[in-house]
Amino acid sequence: MIRATRFLLLLWLNAVMMPAAFAAADPLPSWNDTATKQQMMQFVEQTTDKNSPQFVPVAERIATFDNDGTLWAEQPAYFQLFYAIDRVKDQADKHPEWKTEEPFASILKGDMEGVKKSGMEGLMKLVMVTHANMTTAQFYQSVEQWVQTAKHPVTNKPFTEMVYQPMLELLNYLRSNGYKTYIVSGGGVEFMRTWAPQVYGIPPEQIIGSTIKTEFKLVEGKPAITRLPEIDFIDDKEGKPVNIQKIIGRRPVIAFGNSDGDLAMLQWTKAGSGPRMSLLLHHTDAEREWAYDKESSIGHLDKALSVAEKEQWIVVDMKRDWKQVFPQ
Repeated sequence: MIRATRFLLLLWLNAVMMPAAFAAADPLPSWNDTATKQQMMQFVEQTTDKNSPQFVPVAERIATFDNDGTLWAEQPAYFQLFYAIDRVKDQADKHPEWKTEEPFASILKGDMEGVKKSGMEGLMKLVMVTHANMTTAQFYQSVEQWVQTAKHPVTNKPFTEMVYQPMLELLNYLRSNGYKTYIVSGGGVEFMRTWAPQVYGIPPEQIIGSTIKTEFKLVEGKPAITRLPEIDFIDDKEGKPVNIQKIIGRRPVIAFGNSDGDLAMLQWTKAGSGPRMSLLLHHTDAEREWAYDKESSIGHLDKALSVAEKEQWIVVDMKRDWKQVFPQ
């Protein structure tokens, strides 16, 4: 009788304690328990509590994230550039003129400084040669094959493993609290839509980026969307809030970036009525990742950091606020 009573008591204690244990589970285990983490979680709790004066209806819970340098790494160059470089190398046999034409000549010699010296004109030539004059299906297949085999030049990891574990947790945490997460990036939208849904859990229609012009045509008798060698829209700086308004139609409640290219999106988000949260990721960890800001041409962070400090936005210090950087 005593044993039976004790067994029933243990069952009752488990029934009472288990829900509390699950409720106490940390949704952001890769974040250190700093004021940054506490501010973020407090904001989410307040905006999702119906009894809170800061409550935000589910339909209005929009969170936008930059990609390069915010959701995955961006050093020593934007990863989409590495895709373009590999495409040039793959096609070089068909283009003997590239041996003397920039930026292709520098690419084939492995001279990244020469590629940089070609400037915006060289970059546009590179993008048009490697991203256009094919159907969207052909481009998708090309990027998909590259993602499966390409490795980061410094870490030798697949590029899709160069994503930030703390940010994956934050995306999941927001979605579990009714937030709809979007990518708003300067990168090519079709490039990201190839791999980002599987990596971030964000569907293609919630990925916004730069675009080149396209047209509908019949290719070998079949309907297709063809990518043209002409820029349509650059989704960077002031273009970000413009595209958010055009495509989403709602001002974000939360916006997260890492560079001056994200400043306009963060300002526009914070200027909205009601509770708003703008966040900047500051790359301060040279040991586990890279440390850079105002001196870097990649992910240049200067004015946005000054505005964030003045306006009291949340600045995430990678070295201080993250227990872990990449997935293990």
